[in-house]
Amino acid sequence: MDTASLTGKELAAAINADTKQRAAARTAHGPAPRLALVVATDDPASAWYVNSLRKAAERLGIACDRIDLGADATAEQIRAELGARSADPAVDAIMLQTPLPEGVALDDVSSSIAAAKDVDGVSPLSLGLLASGLDGFVPATSEAVVELLKHHRIPLRGRHVAVVGRSNIVGKPLAQLLLAEDATVTVCHSRTADLAAITSTAEIVVAAAGRAGLVTGKHVADGAVVIDVGTNEAADGGIVGDVEAESVRGKASALSPVPGGIGPVTTALLMRHVVDAAEKAAN
Repeated sequence: MDTASLTGKELAAAINADTKQRAAARTAHGPAPRLALVVATDDPASAWYVNSLRKAAERLGIACDRIDLGADATAEQIRAELGARSADPAVDAIMLQTPLPEGVALDDVSSSIAAAKDVDGVSPLSLGLLASGLDGFVPATSEAVVELLKHHRIPLRGRHVAVVGRSNIVGKPLAQLLLAEDATVTVCHSRTADLAAITSTAEIVVAAAGRAGLVTGKHVADGAVVIDVGTNEAADGGIVGDVEAESVRGKASALSPVPGGIGPVTTALLMRHVVDAAEKAAN
């Protein structure tokens, strides 16, 4: 079986073109949309991602401020910074980069981000709005999975989707988004007994556990669609996903690549959310 590659570059380019046009329209009548990136880590992968976000913002006409609190920042310092940026009318959007310092919980500090500026949908309030089906920003990575499937005309209504991973930033919100699309969702995790027995019954498998090579050919039914959300550092310094791609190709009908699949769509959606926040603040 030929396995189609569900690339995200074309979709990301379309989203970025619209975002750039809307950002220019805002700038023509006032300040550019502004994103505050709050960083409290010295993780190299996070530094690379933050730098890529800044470059993406610059290309699209979005102002981006990096606020580096240091890897030893306390929960109180992080909450104070997020609260100050939330209260600043010059800031349209806020993103808190992870991982956080040891002992600092995301759900604790993220509650200090105003929902109207929480463009990555990480605060308990934003997640609650999503679970309730109410208007708010949703985690961009989860949204990217749904948008990529729609872009490639893969139907979701009535289909069984297995989500491998239950984090608050991908797995759980993705399950909510898939339910809103009328999919039947099974959420698997590290305590799931016989993972392959469950995922191999699904028509769509989403790997979002943060473990390289976790999903292999034995986890996938013939003809299933596989979405790889993982971004794990390989031994050679490159990036690999949660899917063992070689064992899945030829069995799955379609597979999203790493890199080049979910990643560019996630970044594009984050930038779109920034402009969304700026437009809502102006109205």
